Amino acid sequence: MRRTNRWFLISATVAAGGLALSGCSGGGGGPSESSGPQTVVIYGPDTGTEATELEASWADWADQNNITIEYDGDKDFTTNIATKIQANALPDIGMFPQPGLLNAAIQTGTVVKLDDAAKSNVQQNFSEDWQGYVTSDGDLYATPMDASVKGYVWYRPADFQKWGVEVPTTYQELLDLTAKIQQATGNPPWCAGFNAGTTSGWPGADQLAEVVLGFSGPDVYDGWVKGDTKFTDQPIDDAFTQLGKILQDPKYVNAGFGDIASINSTAFGDVAAKVADGECALTNQATFLEASFATTKTESGATPTVGEDGDIWAFPLPAEQSGQNAVTGGGDFAAAFNDNDATMKVMEYLSSADWANSLISVENASFISANKGLDASKEKDPLLQDAIRILQDEKTVFRFGADDAMPNVVETAFWAGIVAWINGTPQEEVEQQMQAAWASAG
Repeated sequence: MRRTNRWFLISATVAAGGLALSGCSGGGGGPSESSGPQTVVIYGPDTGTEATELEASWADWADQNNITIEYDGDKDFTTNIATKIQANALPDIGMFPQPGLLNAAIQTGTVVKLDDAAKSNVQQNFSEDWQGYVTSDGDLYATPMDASVKGYVWYRPADFQKWGVEVPTTYQELLDLTAKIQQATGNPPWCAGFNAGTTSGWPGADQLAEVVLGFSGPDVYDGWVKGDTKFTDQPIDDAFTQLGKILQDPKYVNAGFGDIASINSTAFGDVAAKVADGECALTNQATFLEASFATTKTESGATPTVGEDGDIWAFPLPAEQSGQNAVTGGGDFAAAFNDNDATMKVMEYLSSADWANSLISVENASFISANKGLDASKEKDPLLQDAIRILQDEKTVFRFGADDAMPNVVETAFWAGIVAWINGTPQEEVEQQMQAAWASAG
């Protein structure tokens, strides 16, 4: 997930604002100083600090264009957006954290197509891969917004130096590194957290997708997302086996929390604290985990710095062979539920390079974007700067997290299957349960 996934798992946050949903006020022409202020409600999954960052990213533009943007954050967006669509209690714009969920909304007929201005921006600023996620029957219905690069392995550089180990370049080297750390410390090296309320299991689904792409390549990966490659087929079974060499080995997990089963009771954001204080040597999460480190402490009581020479750093999860340039990631998509002038004006801005650059310029912002017009040099954070360049590199093979690109019913079964696998259900049985969900995908 984005996922999807920053927002669902920062357990201590609260919904931002609690604003009531409403349609865009005002009728006639576009916003101007003479037409009076107009209101556009954006409903999305970000809450707490991230909601505040979003609000800051468009505040100046909204003032200049005489538009009031009200952001309504809901950590249970993925569940509640369907209810809002069914009840016709729609915001002006929805922020969808998964392409599968976005596509389902488009199929209801409630999402409107992009107007010419926003369409032009999307075509100019985003790759064909990203455009594909917002296209249905040849028409563009949404714009990509923020993005994340998944598959980072977080660690403490000082510990690596102390143990005499190096960053691995292949998956087998990662397994060898794991064994060396366990032997050096006598403790499990890895920590993981898959608890995310109604979306529990998605962090493990992300990790499985990373292994599938790293071992079997984009063609198999794309076939898996479409349902042509089955969960029960050899490439997916092999990926489960490889991931299980870490997550199913009691010598290797779950540092700082308990046994293997504790992975399911541990919230995703909670792993940051265990890495920061040294209880956990390795954890696999996307770029957005960095935000969680800001609220943690090292064993000396200091807030950890993130950087190659800092307290915390990260490296991409290695593929089977070294040198592969393929990554999974996530992001949000903005889609409009009406074509009011103010709504369309906001959609044009959200699809622009101007908004992307404003987004990363927010102080201590945790967001990045795949927008080609984004100036990576404006990003002060070294990890996020690296991630932006990965996203913008024409040689990068980028794929959205597999679960997020699958039909919602399959995604849900995927997450549930990961939870069952961690709880001890045999791998073959889990794969069969996941595959069975495709029969209900329509």
